[in-house]
Amino acid sequence: MNKRLSKSFYLSDALDLAPNLLGKTLVRKSGSDHIRCKIVEVEAYAGPHDKAAHIYNNRRTARTEAMFLSGGHSYVYIIYGIHHCLNIVAGQKDKPQGVLIRAVEPLDHKSFEIIRNNRPIKSKKDTDLTNGPGKLCQALNIDKSLNAYDLISGDELFIEDSNIKPEILCAPRINIPYAKEYIHKPWRYYIKGNPYISVFDPSATLYKL
Repeated sequence: MNKRLSKSFYLSDALDLAPNLLGKTLVRKSGSDHIRCKIVEVEAYAGPHDKAAHIYNNRRTARTEAMFLSGGHSYVYIIYGIHHCLNIVAGQKDKPQGVLIRAVEPLDHKSFEIIRNNRPIKSKKDTDLTNGPGKLCQALNIDKSLNAYDLISGDELFIEDSNIKPEILCAPRINIPYAKEYIHKPWRYYIKGNPYISVFDPSATLYKL
């Protein structure tokens, strides 16, 4: 078992935190067991100037309040009225920015077993279990009860370090037609060649940490 990430890790800006989360292990407690998954795809939401972000223009509401916490907390919201999405808050308190976890790869047999129970799908492809933000939240039983959760001290949800240094690609974010000039920012990052990526982009370029 690797050491969980420290507070200082999360205090960087979202654009730095996002690629550094790739290869790390997202851990969700499930009864007496734990689901462990490699983070393979993320999107950065860079702050109040980012027209794709929920906190654009410093919009502070009951929904976005978690984004104003210090780095190392979760921001969980619902899309389309049914799907939860997990974000990791980045940076300093009251300077809202964060990273959406878009896809993960289950790491062991027990994790697959729990995930399949949480997300019973017809597809026989393992990749269909967690290759999207709503899918992975269902698979890991992540919902609004984990909003504003402390990932440093909490035991229900946290992130562990790893010795993985993946090759990373960057590309524009997905499904943000309202974001004007921010539509084309290459702020989606994913591990090159990983089969759990939600959408492969042929225009993606190599990112250097």
